[in-house]
Amino acid sequence: MAKERFKTCVSSYLILRDKEKVLLSLRGNTGYKDGYWGLVSGHVEKGESAKEAIVREAHEEAGLILDPKNLKFVTIMHRKSERENIDIFFETDKYKGEIINKEPHKIEKLEFFHVNSMPSNLIDYIHRVFMEEKYYFELGWS
Repeated sequence: MAKERFKTCVSSYLILRDKEKVLLSLRGNTGYKDGYWGLVSGHVEKGESAKEAIVREAHEEAGLILDPKNLKFVTIMHRKSERENIDIFFETDKYKGEIINKEPHKIEKLEFFHVNSMPSNLIDYIHRVFMEEKYYFELGWS
């Protein structure tokens, strides 16, 4: 009998910088980490690359127009929660468009925070991305 293939959730995250500040998104009405600050992010859909996913999500969530060539890879995280996740983080300070909350049903607000003064209710694994300078790390495994 054939084993069922392993399935994982792949997500892309945007670290949008403005000098020493980073754009954060306050989650709301999503059922996951509501009331916590995170990054503009989203799941990679079938047929798209991780960079294509964050370009799409940045436009859908915050009205940003990103050029994939300006996205710098930061880190990848293999995270185990109620499911297994691969989280890929990209960074840029180059964008077009005005930052606006295009998904107020899921995002309470978008705001820049200084990297040394992040909110106390920052999602824990997002905090690790800023604290640990690693290209790869794991979270939630044994």
